[in-house]
Amino acid sequence: MDSLIAASARALAAGDALGALKQVALREDPPALALRGIAMAQLGEHARARELLRRAERGFGAHEALSRARCVVAGAEVALAMRDLGGSSRALAGASAALEAGGDRVNALQARVIASRRALLLGRLDEAAVILRELDSTGLPPVLAAVAELGVTELALRSLRTGDARAALLRARHAANRAQVPALLAEVADAWSAFERPAARRLHQGEEQPLRLEDVESLLASGALVVDACRHGLRAGGDWLPLARRPILFALARELAAAWPGDVAREALIHSAFRTRHPDETHRARLRVEMGRLRALAAPMAGIGSTPRGFVLKPVGERDVVLLAPPIDGEQGALVALLSDGAAWSTSALAQALGASQRTVQRALSELEAQGRVRAIGQARARRWLAPPLAGFTTILLLPAALQLD
Repeated sequence: MDSLIAASARALAAGDALGALKQVALREDPPALALRGIAMAQLGEHARARELLRRAERGFGAHEALSRARCVVAGAEVALAMRDLGGSSRALAGASAALEAGGDRVNALQARVIASRRALLLGRLDEAAVILRELDSTGLPPVLAAVAELGVTELALRSLRTGDARAALLRARHAANRAQVPALLAEVADAWSAFERPAARRLHQGEEQPLRLEDVESLLASGALVVDACRHGLRAGGDWLPLARRPILFALARELAAAWPGDVAREALIHSAFRTRHPDETHRARLRVEMGRLRALAAPMAGIGSTPRGFVLKPVGERDVVLLAPPIDGEQGALVALLSDGAAWSTSALAQALGASQRTVQRALSELEAQGRVRAIGQARARRWLAPPLAGFTTILLLPAALQLD
């Protein structure tokens, strides 16, 4: 490695992208191209960074397997920053194995950290947990140690283990202070602020109370019957009834929880579940059928009684009933939560992260754009979507998750 390459690498490690470019800006050899690509990525020029890294990968010969693997890892991180989640993870896994075999432990661990962050973005919390659990962070550089601990923090937050999240954040802050990279320090500070922001709302008889993540965790552990409008399900102690794929049943449960201990009129239930203002006998018959299904599913947690004007929720035992709502209303909550990280997302990446069709995501984005809550940049396939951060609100409870809350 010549002196200019070494100086550029040291500048990149310190977060000085412009200083790194000054050393190698006019060079076209593969090591310089790779460093230029990483520097451009740090400056936010992701498309140019990807092109440079691909040229560097092609430029390294067959005998330079470690250098090629490092380019693959850097390219994977650029793709993550671009929210390009459609590619296969096999190339990254292969690069990690090659780096491990070649003795480059730090970059091999970097590849695993990137894989865990990708899994978190896609809501694959169990996959991310396996990767992070197998990650040996002993002796890692401070920057990589901080990023790994931030991944552990997000996993713990999205599983509502705030004690574990706080401990991981303490470790991340310690590592970030040692690294002294401004962007990393800002990311850690933003993660700390999530503990103080409202994460959900407790609704009861027309009143609402903001709850922090720690309050939500305590509420779910209290044994109350919680109708969770963030994850679309019912929880009572250790019992969990997911209703995300039964939207009509969840709409009925939500109306009953909002009115508890009172009852809800049949007309109000029909309007909420079936979206009609002019109910007839067919709607009333369908309401009886759906209410019977909900009664059967929720029997271990609560009963549903009939009253002269409608239905009432009757929790098992002496439990209270709590309706937990997201910090923002609307069906686009999860979409806004993904966009609020400040990165530019394509509709295909959003659809993959949400588990929805691109057409569904496009319709939701059009509605949000009309409301001024998102904005688009670029045209056609290059179009990307952004939204300003949700000032004052955390979005952990709105993000997609494959792992149910414990």
